[in-house]
Amino acid sequence: MSKIDYSNYQSVFSWRYGSPEMREIFSEANKYRLWRRIWVEMARLQSKQGLVKSEELEDLESNQENINIERILEIEKETGHDVVAAIREFAEVAKVGGGKIHLGATSMDIVDNADSIRAKEALVIIEDKLIKLLKNFSEKIEKYADLPCMAYTHLHPAEPTTLGYRFALYGQDLLWDLNKIKWLMEEGIKSKGFKGAVGTQASYQKLMGEKVVDFENELMEKLGLKTVLISGQTTPRKIDYLISTVLSSIAQSLNKFAFDLRILQSPNFGEVSEPFGKTQVGSSSMPFKKNPVKSEQICSLARLVINLSKTADENAANSLLERTLDDSANRRVYMPEMFLCIDEILNSATKIISGLVVNEAKIQENLERYAPFAATEEVIIEAVKRGANRQEMHEILREISMEAWSLVSVGEENPMLDLLMKREEVLKYVGKEKLEKIIDPENHLGTAPVRAKKLVNEIKKAISS
Repeated sequence: MSKIDYSNYQSVFSWRYGSPEMREIFSEANKYRLWRRIWVEMARLQSKQGLVKSEELEDLESNQENINIERILEIEKETGHDVVAAIREFAEVAKVGGGKIHLGATSMDIVDNADSIRAKEALVIIEDKLIKLLKNFSEKIEKYADLPCMAYTHLHPAEPTTLGYRFALYGQDLLWDLNKIKWLMEEGIKSKGFKGAVGTQASYQKLMGEKVVDFENELMEKLGLKTVLISGQTTPRKIDYLISTVLSSIAQSLNKFAFDLRILQSPNFGEVSEPFGKTQVGSSSMPFKKNPVKSEQICSLARLVINLSKTADENAANSLLERTLDDSANRRVYMPEMFLCIDEILNSATKIISGLVVNEAKIQENLERYAPFAATEEVIIEAVKRGANRQEMHEILREISMEAWSLVSVGEENPMLDLLMKREEVLKYVGKEKLEKIIDPENHLGTAPVRAKKLVNEIKKAISS
């Protein structure tokens, strides 16, 4: 870890959250390196057209990595303009070619294209980590596809499902997120290109004439970017919005997973829990606590991402005419922090799911306690099919259910099957053997196991393509 000045405010994303590789992408050093790269690539192409002399180009190339950020910031204090400051600092060290830096360009030809490169690099990291997470989820889905557990609606016991099918809920969300990233990487991320002050390319055309289109196309290819057909002074802020919606979508998906896990880890459920280290401390005052801290961290950072994404929405909506500057300051904050949040969230989620603790005994206990109630509807249907009065049978099952619930609610075993066996009105239409079969949770899983396994195949196909 690099040295931190503890006497000055530090962003938590500078050291606490996010990976070193993601922080490097959004570092000031990388930003200025990208600006230099763009200026040098421009000069190379302009030299082919006789606009930059060979000795000027050689000077720019030899000084491309000779960057003094402190000097840039010093000049910016005088000029109040970061791009102008970076141009002047480059020209100070490249004394021969310095006069040709930024020829024909406007600031956003440099800034926005560099930001697009950073977004693409960051999305590669996010995609890789999402694929790793999906692989872990697919393993859990497959392993537990047939394991019955209690499903809950409104946080109350409902009907049986399988643990693998529940994991498939999260896996499907994340699979959709992965597909969104792939689309964004292939089609969604486009940049302004080199179109000058208001998007007309007038300055470049005056320099190059009819060669301006070839110049832009070749330069964008060298930068690994696609260009929009139409822009004002900036890359359309709709692109930022598209990026933010993908990051926000991942945040939503993992917030649900983490929030559900927090509930299921609580002692009243106790079915699954995040891994807890041998030396990990859950509480400063209550040594017995095993709090779901990683899940809570995911929810906390996901909430931040979702709210930061609204800034991209507003920037796109409020980008007046060919450009306004009221997006500039917030873009320096929300775009890096959204990526760093998602980077951290994916790391945490992968640690959780790979080391997830599944308490099969507690799952079975909850099934035995609550699953019999789910059989009441089928008992009614079977009885009516054999001639019973539906309303009368409903009342009988209601009475039995209330009696059973009163015992379950004070910690007793569920007596539903015994109570059913004692009612001649029920046995008249539904025999003992049939009642035992109806009560068995295995008979209430529907097609859940099959569809969970089908999702596993879809995930495997997606992460291998």
